[in-house]
Amino acid sequence: MVKSIEGKHIEYYEAILQLREITDEILEFVEKEIKKAQIHVAKIKEVVNGYDFYLADNSFTRQLGRKLQGKFYGEVLLTTSLVGRKKDKDLHRFTVLFRGINYSKGDLVEYRGEKYLVRGLGQEILLQQPETGRKVNVKWKNNREVKKRSS
Repeated sequence: MVKSIEGKHIEYYEAILQLREITDEILEFVEKEIKKAQIHVAKIKEVVNGYDFYLADNSFTRQLGRKLQGKFYGEVLLTTSLVGRKKDKDLHRFTVLFRGINYSKGDLVEYRGEKYLVRGLGQEILLQQPETGRKVNVKWKNNREVKKRSS
């Protein structure tokens, strides 16, 4: 999967991988995957709640976002911006945001003022009320409404 940047400047990048609210384990996984695929990293920026990786391969970056979601769960958001044209073809730069979560399966959480147990993490977050057994599916885009409870 090595993508050469021959003929391009050292700060060339096609995509930005934004990691927010992540653990050390997630950061190590990302660094290992980038090294394994031998993808050029133009720069790494440390920001307030995470990191930005400027990578030279947009398809690798999108794949890595899907891998992160599948392995660690969390919110993945893909955006593109048009950066130019070359030979009648649009050139896009991708941004892949991965936002980690601070709860896992079996944790007690609060969602819209009510207590729930996290029953599943997959395409959506599956919550179940301990008292009534009522189940609720929460879309990943709404995951910030789910707050971990201390007890």
